[in-house]
Amino acid sequence: MTIKVLIVDDSALIRSLMSEIISDQPDMTVVGVAPDPIVAREMIKATNPDVLTLDVEMPKMDGLDFLERLMRLRPMPVVMVSSLTERGSEITLRALELGAVDFVTKPKISIKNGMLDYAQLICDKIRIAARAQLLRRVAPTNGVADTLPAMRNPLLSSEKLIVIGASTGGTEAIKEFLIRMPADSPGILITQHMPEGFTKSFANRLNSLCKITVKEAEGNERILPGHAFVAPGHSHLLLARSGANYMTQLDKSDPVNRHRPSVDVLFNSTAKFAGKNALGVIMTGMGKDGAQGMLEMKQAGAYNFAQDEASCVVFGMPREAIALGAAHEIADIRELPAKVMNFLNSQGNRSLRV
Repeated sequence: MTIKVLIVDDSALIRSLMSEIISDQPDMTVVGVAPDPIVAREMIKATNPDVLTLDVEMPKMDGLDFLERLMRLRPMPVVMVSSLTERGSEITLRALELGAVDFVTKPKISIKNGMLDYAQLICDKIRIAARAQLLRRVAPTNGVADTLPAMRNPLLSSEKLIVIGASTGGTEAIKEFLIRMPADSPGILITQHMPEGFTKSFANRLNSLCKITVKEAEGNERILPGHAFVAPGHSHLLLARSGANYMTQLDKSDPVNRHRPSVDVLFNSTAKFAGKNALGVIMTGMGKDGAQGMLEMKQAGAYNFAQDEASCVVFGMPREAIALGAAHEIADIRELPAKVMNFLNSQGNRSLRV
């Protein structure tokens, strides 16, 4: 099947380069280019594209306003084309909340050469978007109202550790999970495939919504209950130990499974240093990153959860983990927080009986 792509960008250069990149692919065709959302609206009706690439900041109608209307009236897979700035990253995160499948960033230096270098990434994301499941958008969750009850055995918060891995669709899945975590939940480490410059904005946004404290990991931080650390876009995030304490560690070594940060790197270190005290959660995303690491966690005694296909934007990473037998339980993203906390509380009940 040939993927029909409509390009929406106010830059004539970007429209031309994107057209060149996409037209070079044997499985894609450009059905139109539009300089703004007003023109795009008519072209969508005329060309019925499979995927839309959408600039974040445009004249006549803001990209976010257009995306919100589009997802309400004519939902379709959208890949945002974002500037690598603080404002650009915040707008892009909002676009993902509104239903965009994924995003690519415009190169900061030498746009023409940079875009051509990005050709493979752009095309991969369009292919993923064409196959992605468009989930029904729900009203924003109220973090306070929906927070789960505090842990019944607070001592377990220091002993246990939760590690999360995700990719495409993961920003919303992680938010759905963290927003329900009580203030005394065990420490949490997160690897979300995301470029440098976006992970800090992602962590800050989560921190503003959650009962727990969320921050971008800096390395050598003590992992305390009620705190979550997001892998920075430039480094792998690992679990380490210093005496009895869990610590964060960053590593700028080569990508693993084409990713840095890599979920496998986080999960492998968790298997080594936390063993049976860890709970693994693998969420929506393309590829297999995290599957082998989750299996190592299971073999080390950890208890693992996988997001189910129905609630995934892309059921790739969870499917691979399930196929390896690495997951103990599979659940809808809306059920995962309660299942994790129920498992932790069941552990507390057992320890109280001993």
